[in-house]
Amino acid sequence: MIEFRDREDGGDERGGGRAMSTAFERAGGEAVLRPAIEDFVRRVYADAMIGFFFRHYDAKRLVRLEYQHLARALGAEVAYEGRPLRRAHAKHRIMGGQFARRKQILLDVLTDHGLPDDIIEAVMRHTEGLRAAITAQPGSTCVDETAGGPLVSSWRPGDDHEADGAARG
Repeated sequence: MIEFRDREDGGDERGGGRAMSTAFERAGGEAVLRPAIEDFVRRVYADAMIGFFFRHYDAKRLVRLEYQHLARALGAEVAYEGRPLRRAHAKHRIMGGQFARRKQILLDVLTDHGLPDDIIEAVMRHTEGLRAAITAQPGSTCVDETAGGPLVSSWRPGDDHEADGAARG
């Protein structure tokens, strides 16, 4: 959990001593984070690279779980009702590039919703820290090593098509 002081002088908004506030409060609390998460889930569902992972998943449930996860990570006293992340993602073959795409969408959303830069940076560090629970790939590629290489064709413009045709013929 990340904590920040409310004001530079260390006092809180009630005029008390040196109270600390959570990153959740500094981010704007539920009033800011819930609409941001709703926007995030809309963008994820619409995304050409990763949206297909979610097509059979209840969007309202995902909003609830994503909100709970982020709020809790930022220090809110919110219970997370979802499964452990590793178990929840185990049945999907999520590539490093797909993980990176989700991170980029999240970064764009948090920026668009005006969250403070230090909060955004903390969320992005937290998200990167979850990589091993989501994907086995340490980088941001879309290469499936278990299948022996890239998921896309290795063909490049100018390659000899006749050799491919002869092999198929």
